[in-house]
Amino acid sequence: MPEFLNSLITASSITDVSAMSFFICIAMALGFGLLISLAYNFKHEVSKSFSITLALLPPTVALVIMMVNGSIGAGIAVAGSFSLIRFRSLPGTGREIVGIFLAMAAGITAGMGYVVFGLIFTIFIILALIILENTIYKEKSNQIRKKTIRIMIPEDLDYENVFSEILNTYCKSFKLSKVKTVNLGSLMRLTYDVELAPYMKEKELIDELRIRNGNLEISSSLQATEKDSL
Repeated sequence: MPEFLNSLITASSITDVSAMSFFICIAMALGFGLLISLAYNFKHEVSKSFSITLALLPPTVALVIMMVNGSIGAGIAVAGSFSLIRFRSLPGTGREIVGIFLAMAAGITAGMGYVVFGLIFTIFIILALIILENTIYKEKSNQIRKKTIRIMIPEDLDYENVFSEILNTYCKSFKLSKVKTVNLGSLMRLTYDVELAPYMKEKELIDELRIRNGNLEISSSLQATEKDSL
């Protein structure tokens, strides 16, 4: 056992890093992070917290790699760093998780001194991301016309057919996905997943629904999709 511990300590000893190399690697890692952050903000709504995370994660990982530059130490550091993704407080989409992995890969590359390879890799992946999102996998235009509409109605109203005529007129397709009683059963909330017909305006649809439901609350939002989550 003592021999095993001694081998671990010896293998994990920190290699001397010059001040110039340290600052170059950290600066390049920060540059990689800023490039990734800017790329993920290109034509997309990204939170401030996630943008800052993408920018600062590469230099943080680079520092970890430089401080534990032995073969065993680097392996443990990398494994521990990547395992942190599992414990994020919020579920991430596939795009966000790819961004985290990309930032960490750029940081590891910079931390090990391969700044040129890291720069080439970061630029290549960013260009691939932008090209794929705007060509082959460009979001279909009909996604913005898919809505989730929630309508409040009195509990004595026949909810199964009361809005069918209006929805048939304004929607290409619709489905009653949820019915829920609210306000101690005096009201009901209907949830419809609809796709607006071409050239039909959402406001006109809501105005017609307000007439039919007695001007009670109506809300409309984009349909939530889980196709990009992991």
